[in-house]
Amino acid sequence: MESNQSNSSALRAFRLLECIAQSPDGKTVSMLMQETDLPKQTTHRILEQLQFAGLVVKYPGDKRYQLGRRVEDFAIATLMGHPSQRERHAILRALVDDLGETCNLTTLAGSDIVYLDRVEADWPLRVILAPGSHVPLHATATGKLLLSLLPKPQRTRLLDLLPMRSLTHRTLTNRRELEQELTKIRRTRISSNTEEHLQGLIAVAVPVMLTREKACAAVAVQAPIGRKTLDDLLGYVPRMRESAEQLAQTFSPNS
Repeated sequence: MESNQSNSSALRAFRLLECIAQSPDGKTVSMLMQETDLPKQTTHRILEQLQFAGLVVKYPGDKRYQLGRRVEDFAIATLMGHPSQRERHAILRALVDDLGETCNLTTLAGSDIVYLDRVEADWPLRVILAPGSHVPLHATATGKLLLSLLPKPQRTRLLDLLPMRSLTHRTLTNRRELEQELTKIRRTRISSNTEEHLQGLIAVAVPVMLTREKACAAVAVQAPIGRKTLDDLLGYVPRMRESAEQLAQTFSPNS
């Protein structure tokens, strides 16, 4: 009997997490009550437990609950350990074989970008960034791309939180300039990085679209400036988009 009660409580908590995850702006208590049919007292009690465990957060002055960093870390670990990861790696490997340059697959993780996978090209000059590595949003092609495709309220909140540190002499540290670039990226759905993260390294990224408007990840190609130009990498965009469409299938709930 005690085990059944425990399972019931766990399922209720999971239902609340599922509801919160459906909205990038989070959910209020009243919204969660309406969607789960849970009583107000029960909803409050479970949310307090989830908040104490770091699974949800509620910022001062905001009535909405959002997923906590602990859930984001769990989601990333799940993606990296999912059976579909083998298929994603094969798609990325084929792209690298075609382009002859290093490619990576990334997604948002809080105010960073995290590498879900990376396949190195067979060149002596390379940058080692293993899956699980975190890189900044404002200074990377995939970071700027995924940031640009977020709903405006979520994008604004992230920009408010970003420590726009200078990593090289070309890093964008002015918010207005970054927002202007994000507007262009949102329109073209192509993002570039010209030595903004690491000196001597350039990159181009395209989104992996889960729906017509929602990106779940990004695929990028990068190379040293001594070997390729930005125009060279932009020429790879059609082939990269083919891979992005294949990758999108692996993120589908039915995959």
